[in-house]
Amino acid sequence: MKKSLSGIALALFVAFALLISPIQSKASDEFIFGLLMVGPANDHGWNQAHFEAGKEIEKHIPGSKMIYIDKVNPADRPGITVPFLVDDLVSKGAKLIIGNSDDMKDGIREAAMLNPDIKFIHISGDDALSPESPANLSNLMGKMEYGQMMAGFAAAMTTKTGKIGYLGPLINDETKRLAAACFLGARYAWTTVLKKDPATLSFKVSWIGFWFNIPGVTADPTQVAKNFFDSGFDVLISGIDTTEALIVADQKKKEGAAVTAIPYDFQGACDPAPDACLGVPYFNWFPGYSHFINSAKNNTWKKEWLWLGPEWTDMNNNMTSSIAFQNGKALADGVAEQLAVFTKGLGDGSISLFSGPLNFQDKSVFLKKGETATDKQIWNLPQLLEGMVGASK
Repeated sequence: MKKSLSGIALALFVAFALLISPIQSKASDEFIFGLLMVGPANDHGWNQAHFEAGKEIEKHIPGSKMIYIDKVNPADRPGITVPFLVDDLVSKGAKLIIGNSDDMKDGIREAAMLNPDIKFIHISGDDALSPESPANLSNLMGKMEYGQMMAGFAAAMTTKTGKIGYLGPLINDETKRLAAACFLGARYAWTTVLKKDPATLSFKVSWIGFWFNIPGVTADPTQVAKNFFDSGFDVLISGIDTTEALIVADQKKKEGAAVTAIPYDFQGACDPAPDACLGVPYFNWFPGYSHFINSAKNNTWKKEWLWLGPEWTDMNNNMTSSIAFQNGKALADGVAEQLAVFTKGLGDGSISLFSGPLNFQDKSVFLKKGETATDKQIWNLPQLLEGMVGASK
């Protein structure tokens, strides 16, 4: 009888072990990652691009689960620090945390030092280039300079007035180099393709003071956009996280004005006003996210600074290309064909726009004739370029 009961007990134990083993395996495979976003997750811009990349990670990396906090900025969360929010995400099981704004640089660095067992990705920073930075902190950014060159090219091929506006956020090295990339793309189209005098191209940058509108703190991007169009600019390129440039262009277009705009950041940014949209240069964060999340999950993590460019053979492949340009409904067929030729030249290196001779806005030499800028020179661009109108400081 004892032997029979022992056999039954053993059988029950084995059955129970088999029953719970998939659950245990599933729990051990779970990898929670946290995302801190500077703005709202549904902004049709910078933050939505990050949010949707996180959702794609959940689909493609087994066991991965995203938790997030959006609107991480002084206006929406006064007095709240990045390390405080990191503590909240860690308490909920996050093993890797992404901070998606340059403004989080100091907070992410502090949080990484306080949490050595947690992996961190800071978007757009360069801490990982310093040997003194924490080993658990890496950086990720896309080479949007290419996307903005395409935006500038499309704008210059479209404008009838020769007046292109650039709606900029705050002023730092990142925003200066992206505005400069737009200008270089526009200047190439104007002088090399259209064979026009460079002096007849007007390229003006107006900065609002942050990545999106904060009433009472920033300039109102809607009003800035209206001022551009009311003063004769007929193409407006956006460098901010939200879609005001496109919305205002659509309103003006419905009033009979021949104007268009190019939004920024997110593949679906044209959707709110497709008739006014020439296209959008957009980030795809999935390739970079997957690289770091897989390395953290598989214990192969190393501190890295990644500045990822387009997959030139298939730029709009969201599995492989970190930067792309989505043509818009307002882009003329002929311009789309010329843009494709321009893009091919960027990809094969036959067109190199950060090449001399180039001067800074104060007319000091940036690149001599025959010189090509290094990644470091582009990354740390100190001024706008000669030919651009707008503040560099």
